[in-house]
Amino acid sequence: MNHPTGDELLLFAYDELPEDRAAQIESHIESCGACQRELAQVERGRAALDFALPPRRQRAIVWTALALAAAAVIAGVVLARSVVVPDPGRHWTPTTTWSGTAGYVTGGKAMLDIDVQLTRLEQERYYGLPN
Repeated sequence: MNHPTGDELLLFAYDELPEDRAAQIESHIESCGACQRELAQVERGRAALDFALPPRRQRAIVWTALALAAAAVIAGVVLARSVVVPDPGRHWTPTTTWSGTAGYVTGGKAMLDIDVQLTRLEQERYYGLPN
């Protein structure tokens, strides 16, 4: 048998050869010292590469896909659920107050403070007169 190529040794190291070819290369490596040294060098390079590269992101991709699928399901449930129609007999009371003076909406103490300031402005002598 001829010596395996560098590519075949690399595929052999990663266990990605067809079974029959892998068996042939394995039997050749057992009897060939040069191929044993070359395979050992490939294995050292593989180990160094695995150490130098960041961890594979396969898990992150799987979790991202699962999260997106869950978000799609939740969005579908929210959009498809029936809308609650309020009872027409119940009276709705707004939580804000309209100011007829300024035409704005606010509520609580802020409304009172603004109205007091506007009333003071309206009572001044030059209110509404051209400059």
